[in-house]
Amino acid sequence: MATAAHIAVRPGWRPGPLPGFRPTLGFTLLYLSLVVLLPLAALVCKTAGLSWGAFWATVTSSRALAAYKLSFGGALLAGGINTLAGLLLAWVLVRYRFPGRDVVDAIIDLPLALPTAVAGIALTAIYAPTGMVGGFLERHGVQVAFTWVGVVLAMVFVGLPFAVRSVQPVLMELGPELEEAAAVLGASRLRTFSRVILPVLVPPLLTGFALAFARAVGEYGSIVFISGNMPNHTEIVPLLIVTKLEQFQYQQATALAVVMLAGSLVTLLAVNLLQAWNRKWT
Repeated sequence: MATAAHIAVRPGWRPGPLPGFRPTLGFTLLYLSLVVLLPLAALVCKTAGLSWGAFWATVTSSRALAAYKLSFGGALLAGGINTLAGLLLAWVLVRYRFPGRDVVDAIIDLPLALPTAVAGIALTAIYAPTGMVGGFLERHGVQVAFTWVGVVLAMVFVGLPFAVRSVQPVLMELGPELEEAAAVLGASRLRTFSRVILPVLVPPLLTGFALAFARAVGEYGSIVFISGNMPNHTEIVPLLIVTKLEQFQYQQATALAVVMLAGSLVTLLAVNLLQAWNRKWT
């Protein structure tokens, strides 16, 4: 039987609650391979069956380009909206006490638990021209459902929890003492926010933006109901991929998926580089 002297071989080393490095590393690599790497590798291998000309024709068709523009452009816009709204909501939840605060805090996570199809039906029922809000907007010349605005609205709905929950823990640790000290030193509210609070919040804001963007760019269920699914106008890339699959054009579908994967990876890499740059200079 091993004694404590035999276990504590290295100075300062203590046995942890989990197994050693090799078993945990092996499990990590196996799990990532089965869940992430192998499916992505199969996606690329399936696409490799296309010739370069067929691949290029598929991913650069006018229908595909319009879908890219709506999916990535809408996700970027929704991510920006969620970043600003998430900061405001997190600030209110952390810094203020009001009746029903816990209820509001719980409602923010509702898009994570609600089936996306149910969310799409609910948004369409409200913002369609015959809906309560959509009818009012329609009378004032604004149409939300079955336009790109409805697509962005659905993306904002599914991505909001990520933006709020990324900022909220940081604000909870950032007490009001720093603001009070800045006020005592004569700093205005705007200067206090820009010089004291905002530098601390930039990394979680970027994280929230990245998560909201990634969630929005791959969203399908809530968008297909409110978008109207009109090719070259309100058709997103996930819907175009499903259409290709229904037409048994599997390689064309995987080609579009590879482009989506590459675009998402580039965007997330850019956000990570911005986070590293911010940590370096703050």
